[in-house]
Amino acid sequence: MSEVSLLKQALRSVVAGQVTAARDPYRPGWHLAPPVGLLNDPNGFVQHNGRYHLFYQWNPLACAHGAKFWGHWSSADLLHWRHEPLALAPAQEYESHGCYSGSAVVDNGQLTLIYTGNVKYPDGSRTAFQCLARENERGEFDKTGPVLDLPAGYTGHVRDPKVWQHDGQWHMVLGAQDLSLQGKVLLLRSADLLAWETLGEIAGSGLNGLGEFGYMWECPDLFSITGSDVLICCPQGLAAQSDRYLNTFQSGYFVGQLDYATGQFSHGDFHELDLGFEFYAPQTTPTDDGRRLLIGWMGIPDGDEFYQPTIEQGWLHIMTCPRELTLENGKIIQRPARELQRLRGEEQVWQGIAQDAPVWDITRAEVTIGTEQPFSADLGGNMTLAWDGEWLRLMRKNRRSGEPEQRIWRGALRHLTLLCDSSSVEIFINDGDAVMSSRYFPALPARLTFSGDGQIALRHWSLTDCVLE
Repeated sequence: MSEVSLLKQALRSVVAGQVTAARDPYRPGWHLAPPVGLLNDPNGFVQHNGRYHLFYQWNPLACAHGAKFWGHWSSADLLHWRHEPLALAPAQEYESHGCYSGSAVVDNGQLTLIYTGNVKYPDGSRTAFQCLARENERGEFDKTGPVLDLPAGYTGHVRDPKVWQHDGQWHMVLGAQDLSLQGKVLLLRSADLLAWETLGEIAGSGLNGLGEFGYMWECPDLFSITGSDVLICCPQGLAAQSDRYLNTFQSGYFVGQLDYATGQFSHGDFHELDLGFEFYAPQTTPTDDGRRLLIGWMGIPDGDEFYQPTIEQGWLHIMTCPRELTLENGKIIQRPARELQRLRGEEQVWQGIAQDAPVWDITRAEVTIGTEQPFSADLGGNMTLAWDGEWLRLMRKNRRSGEPEQRIWRGALRHLTLLCDSSSVEIFINDGDAVMSSRYFPALPARLTFSGDGQIALRHWSLTDCVLE
């Protein structure tokens, strides 16, 4: 199908569906969501000429995973966002089944996208090309085409290039699956973004003493922070354990040191980035003021996603809030980006016995909880957060089966921050030591109700909407 035809179909879908989607009471007030259709991975998160650019996997034609486009937002402050022209549409033979995930860099002052062209064949096989597109003076992107074919020794599951510059050379990490069906991360190098040299596998199942660790690794992201190198990745195929790997697919990180000369990455253990029900495919960017920001997809690629009620209103999924990353004692700490504090309205403060706490509206709110004593909190009659002195449990009913399900954290609880939107909750534990991100669909307006006979200290702010234009 021609690019013009695809763009016409996308425009028709947006025009026909955006009013209904915008009126959905579960539409977020300050999280990013697609105008219509399905959103998944954040792509090309970058700061350029004083503006943040966030691209995203988007199917504007249906609430389904199909041939993905790249949508595009930009913002000067992470609060006021602007729809930019559609960045990529899957119109060429080398991307016939989707412009899959990738990243963005600034090359000689020009915003440049590196993405995976996904191709599927009638016999069920597939291949992948890593492709380039450069921004023109109209804010649109002109495709250069493939710059890297499928490397030898791997199945057609090679995707999600994340590119950065180090010592004047471009480097790329790629998610991959080898011919033994084991997940890997590949490292490549280039002088010009066009000709790439493969340096080898830097991490994956069966490498670096890891043992068998998943059949495919998606969405790698490698960056330096506080003198260490961090590899974020999404291994698929990890068996659930009693207290970890509870989602269908995982997102996590390794801390180590990358030897750029040899391509060797020595690293420690795998740690999950988020312990909630919905979190996947995060991507980070350095900022002009020296921070490292992360945004993830508040979703999981499995069947449960298609039981969310927003599908009836023609849209599906949102992004997480932007988060600031630091590395403290060898561990990634995540805190809400400081810009979000500007969304706060009037503050309310309360302290006393948990069951005597006021019932607050959390439809769009920030709530902090200070306590070391057991308590339980009902979120909109749709989700429960409970602390028993050892385990923090986030509980709800599975939207597909109706059976109870939970996500858990174990430790010494001191403090919680809940960032709530119309259909999402992000829970930051002990000032970002751990996070639980989840979608939920409460009776609106959503109310927060506490129970328990322990002491608790609360603060509450209503949050204003972000501006999306």
